[in-house]
Amino acid sequence: MKKIVGIASLGVVSLAIILFFCTAIYLGTPPQVEGRKKTITIRRGMTFREVVHLLGDEGIIKGSRWFILWGRLSGAFPKIKAGEYELSSDMTPLQVLDTLTKGKVKQYMASIPEGYTVSQIAEILESKGITNGEAFLEKCFSPQYISSLEIKADSLEGYLFPDSYLFSKDLGPENVIEAMVRRFRRIYTPQYSERAKELGFSDHEILTLASMIEKESGIPSERLLVSSVYHNRLKRKMRLYSCPTVIYGIENFDGNLTKRDLERYTPYNTYLIRGLPPGPICNPSKEAIAAALYPATTEYLYFVSKNDGSNHFSSTLKEHNIAVWKYQKGRPYPLKRGIPVK
Repeated sequence: MKKIVGIASLGVVSLAIILFFCTAIYLGTPPQVEGRKKTITIRRGMTFREVVHLLGDEGIIKGSRWFILWGRLSGAFPKIKAGEYELSSDMTPLQVLDTLTKGKVKQYMASIPEGYTVSQIAEILESKGITNGEAFLEKCFSPQYISSLEIKADSLEGYLFPDSYLFSKDLGPENVIEAMVRRFRRIYTPQYSERAKELGFSDHEILTLASMIEKESGIPSERLLVSSVYHNRLKRKMRLYSCPTVIYGIENFDGNLTKRDLERYTPYNTYLIRGLPPGPICNPSKEAIAAALYPATTEYLYFVSKNDGSNHFSSTLKEHNIAVWKYQKGRPYPLKRGIPVK
């Protein structure tokens, strides 16, 4: 009897060893040597068997029973995360399972240009299928959500740092926003906050100024000069006369800025209000933020576009008027008996 039990035990052990080695060979062997990449979407609520059949139908795995057996023995099934995955038939079953359980979803590049508004950012994100644009904007203007990020502002305009990001598809807007705010905080250092205080500005005011500099400086090298104009004007309590701020305050702007627009009151119309508008008008670059904090030392009070992407800077109103006639009206500044016509 003991001999029979011993033989049976030996058989069980042998079978276990064979099963172990067969499983190890299966887990370490890809279906194909030359892989074919496939984008596979694991939907929420799919059963483990449904996931395995999907992988098999797409040629990502072979031997579904072995895969199911290991998935259940290892406890991997409950750990599989929904999402879009880029898998290949030259991956081993173990690599496939590791990818699914760790949620290594396929990611897409979202490049956010410098100077884009939150609305423009929402359009980019939605066009790439990363997140719903309307839900994104709702969060950007939600007082409760903004407060949860420890940002003292009425919107997230200015706080979403323009950069290139890798996101998976169908993310919640919070995930996207928090990634962009984290990047902003890495750029806007405590040293920047200290410098803002030295200048007599809050961080929010510096971001507002930086956003205006971003919009007004077509050439990066002019940012410091544009900044000097605004700083000089603010010191003299002059109006800032910034067209981009006026445009930002116009709902559904059609691209044609008129005299009537300049005369219409909005909190962002710096032709009518004194000082800075209530908040940023776009999301500025690191260079624009630095320019707001460290302006060039000049006597400039005015600048006008030369219609080639650059600006002409002037220290006096007379010089500015001459430049306006030259670059905007295409003719010399009119004179009457040697005296400028007002």
